[in-house]
Amino acid sequence: MDTLLTTARLRGERAVRASFAGAAAPGNGRRTVFDCEQGSFLPAAVLARPEDGPESVDESANRAFDGLGLTRDFYKEVFQRDSIDGRGMRLDGYVHFGVKFNNAFWDGRQMVFGDGDGKQLGDLTGSLDVIAHELTHGVTEHTAGFEYHNQSGALNESISDVFGSLVKQWSLKQSAEEADWLIGADVWTPGIDADALRSLKAPGHAYNNALFGRDPQPDRMSKFIHLPDTEEGDNGGVHFNSGIPNKAFFLTAVGIGGFAWEAAGPIWYESLKVSGAEAQFQDFAHTTFQKAGELFGVGSAEQSAVLAAWQEVEIPIRGVPTGVVRARNLAANGHGGVGQQDGLAALTKQIGELSAKMTKLAKDVNALKATR
Repeated sequence: MDTLLTTARLRGERAVRASFAGAAAPGNGRRTVFDCEQGSFLPAAVLARPEDGPESVDESANRAFDGLGLTRDFYKEVFQRDSIDGRGMRLDGYVHFGVKFNNAFWDGRQMVFGDGDGKQLGDLTGSLDVIAHELTHGVTEHTAGFEYHNQSGALNESISDVFGSLVKQWSLKQSAEEADWLIGADVWTPGIDADALRSLKAPGHAYNNALFGRDPQPDRMSKFIHLPDTEEGDNGGVHFNSGIPNKAFFLTAVGIGGFAWEAAGPIWYESLKVSGAEAQFQDFAHTTFQKAGELFGVGSAEQSAVLAAWQEVEIPIRGVPTGVVRARNLAANGHGGVGQQDGLAALTKQIGELSAKMTKLAKDVNALKATR
């Protein structure tokens, strides 16, 4: 109960701080880790490791320090983003927060890490993808600002899972085929029979045990979970339905192949930057389709992979006929072949060109209305 109440309070603080975007003083992405010593009043925490200081005797502090740095370096080297806010925001981490606190959380200004209760969850600094997931909430706050409820909230959670996984893959230099696509594989204790908290590759299959039941995440729209937009309802199921866009990213990444941060990652990142706060799944799907065309060419293999992925999770791209055959299924069932794959690429190019024309027409109509 203490973990749930504290998490709700921190989420509220994160929402308030997000409204003051740009207020934080630039700090060149400098890291500082503090030790809460099982307290929950952050100003009372003691310094554990500064950016230019020696390693700490506390391994939790060192793991937090390294996780903050790897996430910062990933965004810098892959997307030329200067820290979380794009302005060199300093990265402060707080370890040993509270007593048996089963969570790690970005509160809009800093990262907090619980030690876990030792029975279900272990030290939350032990998972790089969890650290990157939480810090990516900060990236989302300073870009699209997806509202934290219903589909926009599920997109918020999905973006954090996507880039949390990419940070881990980038640090290990793993291809899309080699990656495990798991979030939080390192946080369960040995006594819990579970692979991870979530799986992008197989939503709904991250765990299945007597204590927690079966992973409830859906992997397609026909399995969408409708929950009330309340704290008890997970703000409309944001942690549940994020499995749908998660699966779409996984399918895009493996459809393109190679390192996921080199093609699929930029498509999602550029789409995040131009998305609105109230974006729905179909809005984001359409944006990724357009961005794939802009980045890699209309009708390219990358754009075709995006189209096939969203169709696989039953989310149509606006302007794309529902009868378009999925390239992924063609290859899987043996009825595809080069000719049909080329045909899909040609159709994708035509659809992309039509979509671009429709977008331009809509802008022209709005501009005309504005002059009246």
